[in-house]
Amino acid sequence: MRWIWIDKFVEFNSGKNAVAVKNVTMAEEHLHDNFPGFPIMPECLMIEAMAQTAGILVGQARDFKEKVILAKIKKAVFFNYVRPGDTIKLHADIESIAPEAAGTTGKITRDDEIIAEIDLMFSHIDQNLAGKQFPQENFVFTDLFGVVLRSSGIPAPAFGSNR
Repeated sequence: MRWIWIDKFVEFNSGKNAVAVKNVTMAEEHLHDNFPGFPIMPECLMIEAMAQTAGILVGQARDFKEKVILAKIKKAVFFNYVRPGDTIKLHADIESIAPEAAGTTGKITRDDEIIAEIDLMFSHIDQNLAGKQFPQENFVFTDLFGVVLRSSGIPAPAFGSNR
């Protein structure tokens, strides 16, 4: 199963920046397990939501021709927690992009409050220098991501796989 940690893009400037939203609800099973009686969104899932937001931005900047995977968390600083009922915004900016990799900076906000600052590095594994072979199909960008993009009004190809 692939989990999508963003609900919708509210801003998308190709090759530059994107803003996605995530509505946190009590219906999310993982919220009940971390701290019983005090449900919060785990920080690792906020990092994953930022990786999806920034990764789609990076992938779209190169027309989804490469498989874009998270290579490194350069920075992840959290200032507050996120609870059910909160809506967070994930702001991602492309800092650098090259054939082999890309760097992004990001922040997560709730209203005007900064919840986290997260900077990431992505690898374009089709352009790797190690000579490794990867499957031909794009196993990173599945049609589940296409649904999120298209529902946000962003043109996206039919990716095919829903794995």
